[in-house]
Amino acid sequence: MRFVNWSGSLSFTPREHAEPTDEDAVRDLVVRARQAGRTVRPVGSGHSSSPLVRTDDILLSVDRLTGVVAEDAGRARVWAGTKLKALGEGLYDAGLAMDNLGDVDYQSIAGATATGTHGTGIGFGNLCTQVAGVRLVTGTGDVLDISADHNADLLPAARLSLGALGVITQVTLDVQPQYELHRRRWCAHIDWTLDHFAELQHTNRNMDFYWYPRSDLTQIRILNRVDRGSDGPGWDTPRVPESDPFGAPREVRSGPVHRTIPQERELRFDEIEYMLPSEAFPACFAEVRRRILRHYRRVAGWRVLVRTIAADDIWLSNAYGRPTTTVACLQNTSLPYEEYFRDMETVFRQYGGRPHWGKKHWLTARDLRPLYPRWDDFQAVRRRLDPDGVFRSPYLTRLLEET
Repeated sequence: MRFVNWSGSLSFTPREHAEPTDEDAVRDLVVRARQAGRTVRPVGSGHSSSPLVRTDDILLSVDRLTGVVAEDAGRARVWAGTKLKALGEGLYDAGLAMDNLGDVDYQSIAGATATGTHGTGIGFGNLCTQVAGVRLVTGTGDVLDISADHNADLLPAARLSLGALGVITQVTLDVQPQYELHRRRWCAHIDWTLDHFAELQHTNRNMDFYWYPRSDLTQIRILNRVDRGSDGPGWDTPRVPESDPFGAPREVRSGPVHRTIPQERELRFDEIEYMLPSEAFPACFAEVRRRILRHYRRVAGWRVLVRTIAADDIWLSNAYGRPTTTVACLQNTSLPYEEYFRDMETVFRQYGGRPHWGKKHWLTARDLRPLYPRWDDFQAVRRRLDPDGVFRSPYLTRLLEET
């Protein structure tokens, strides 16, 4: 069975494709692989455009491990293959919701958290910061519960693990009572957007913008919580600077968080995204803009997305230890991307950027290790949980092991 990712830029044929239906089947497969000296790579929805899942041996899909296992007022335990869209609906039916979500909801919960998927908002971390615990099958076939109460020393590694520590079978999430968001979206020139960027991100719950190089316009999006107890129009007043150059918003809507933050994507694309120290964003974006306008204005088929993330303490998180602003260059799948993306990568690296694990980049372990203060700690956990390299692959070796 040939595997093709969401964008179509990654395809391969594994020696074996497995779709276990329960945790025992996952464990049996891992034990069998270890005994035979074979390797296993877990895969979720296949939305990632990096080759993290590529293997010439066993590809283990968690697609059949789905659904909410249990929930209460503050926690929900879900199967690893549960897609974010279905998870949102399941939590909604239980009167619950996630704290924040990413730009799309096609991913599985295990894949999204294991690769550092994120949304936007200076008060919100990567999705993996909502992970209170994971249950995984290690390279030795052991089944571990990892949380603040069990194997707590492993939690900073397990919350974002790249599938390098084991096969995640269940994820426990911190959740909150159901709530709604009001979303407003409008267009402005890039100069206006950059002038008001700090104000917009600090006075709204969530804020991001797309920059369109061919027109030099942006599409700005802000989201704020609905206040159903007020006498007003039903939401917290959106914080838009008085100098907003467009009197009428392009879109206004409100609804449950899982139906308001994620956006539909009819057009498929590849993407490079780097996480920058927020203080470096203005200078970095100025150089990105300069290069695109000078060299890639006719090449860039789509747009550039800017978002923010709160700092965290997860060892391989690209927001580890610093407030972060992200810049992502998107390119339609029908158009060439490598020269464009590689040039953008040189800019991002000049400003201390860390690449998104699930998107295009060309860094190796030698480049990555200096960017992550707890890199060696993660490697120690990896050796402990997968001493025989059951979850290795050529790409993961290049990514995590210095030669």
